[in-house]
Amino acid sequence: MMDQTPSLFDAEPAGSGASTSIPLAERLRPRGLDDVVGQEHLLGAGKPLRVAFETRRMHSMILWGPPGVGKTTLARLIAQQFNAQFIAISAVLAGVKDIRDAVLLAEQARAAGRSTLVFVDEVHRFNKSQQDAFLPHVESGLFTFIGATTENPSFEVNSALLSRATVYVLQPLTSGELQVLAVRGLEASGGLGIEPDALAQLAAHADGDARRLFNAIEAVAACAQASKRIDVDMGLLHAALAESLRRYDKAGDQFYDVISALHKSVRGSNPDAALYWMARMLDGGVDPLYIGRRLVRMASEDIGLADPRALGQTLDAVAAFERLGSPEGELALVQAVLYLAIAPKSNAVYLAAGEARRFVREHGTAAVPMHLRNAPTKLMRSLGASEGYRYAHDEPGAFAAGERYFPEGLPETRLYRPTDRGQEARIAERLAELRRLNRQARAGTKVPDPANSTPSAQD
Repeated sequence: MMDQTPSLFDAEPAGSGASTSIPLAERLRPRGLDDVVGQEHLLGAGKPLRVAFETRRMHSMILWGPPGVGKTTLARLIAQQFNAQFIAISAVLAGVKDIRDAVLLAEQARAAGRSTLVFVDEVHRFNKSQQDAFLPHVESGLFTFIGATTENPSFEVNSALLSRATVYVLQPLTSGELQVLAVRGLEASGGLGIEPDALAQLAAHADGDARRLFNAIEAVAACAQASKRIDVDMGLLHAALAESLRRYDKAGDQFYDVISALHKSVRGSNPDAALYWMARMLDGGVDPLYIGRRLVRMASEDIGLADPRALGQTLDAVAAFERLGSPEGELALVQAVLYLAIAPKSNAVYLAAGEARRFVREHGTAAVPMHLRNAPTKLMRSLGASEGYRYAHDEPGAFAAGERYFPEGLPETRLYRPTDRGQEARIAERLAELRRLNRQARAGTKVPDPANSTPSAQD
């Protein structure tokens, strides 16, 4: 489907009485290159797109990056800069006919002495015939082609089209950049103020995506208006962005109380109480497979790597019930609940999962280090992907001592902290030894083969 309406240029600036029915993201879309926040590696002084703007050298390109980082905005700004006819095509909705229509419009514009820019959103969704239909017109210079994609163009765009377009990689917006946009958005939403901690949390919620940020601000502004607030604090932010929780069914509080009692009895290593509460649930008509799913959860939440067999026991029990049905299959669930109750306990896996989510929310979507990226194509290799990666199996003990796996600039935080119970005690010793070898390698000390080294105390 084709769109010739350059809404960027029709929108009123913030504060000029623009209709609030226009989404905030559209109202605040940059009207010039200096209004763009982020992508300094492309738009900074002397950088590729800045040079293209300043030298007025329009060329075909593919903008590759996650949602909400400015791909559409850049395409529209390029059309504006070169006074080109802007034709937008959605690869999701368009067919070959839309491409023919775009070609006709471009020919009419050329006859009138005007250039044309054809923007294809989600270009990775174009099939081969659609991409091939574009190719001769890109080659002839009838129009400038700009594709936007969230997927690796090496895999999703055919090589002929890819070879005629420069690939620019756009990065997720940083927390600081999102905070700049958030202040703009709040000002345009009735002049709302915001406390520093709430501003940081709002940026973290957006996770590099400006569109998601502006959608959140619209929800916050509506909540502020309803409560007659002019400043946003953490309380208002949580009220506006709280996730809806769904209950399992309408059986009432007692249903959840019995589930809670079963879970806590397993966690408390009381097999008799666990069996009692499980029998209560079965007697009350609870679906045994629901109980099985809860047991699978307990195996990871309350036992984890203290006894890695616990998860297998519960999965086998669920499979046995699915094969046998009631009442025969219920015995397998009884075996599983007893196993879980008497197994050594550790919530280290559960805590590690929560800590990892918190860490990601705090630091956002950091770029994958180049040496860890996949490089199956010439394009990826030319961008430096996989360069310098150390293949662990080629190292002594299959351990690349000193290698770094976290994103650049992020601390190597310990998210998983094994306990001294069950199998985790041995895991803790192993991890402590590997950390010691990493420290030695980074200090320039000769590192022994990990397979032959003596474990040190857990640090």
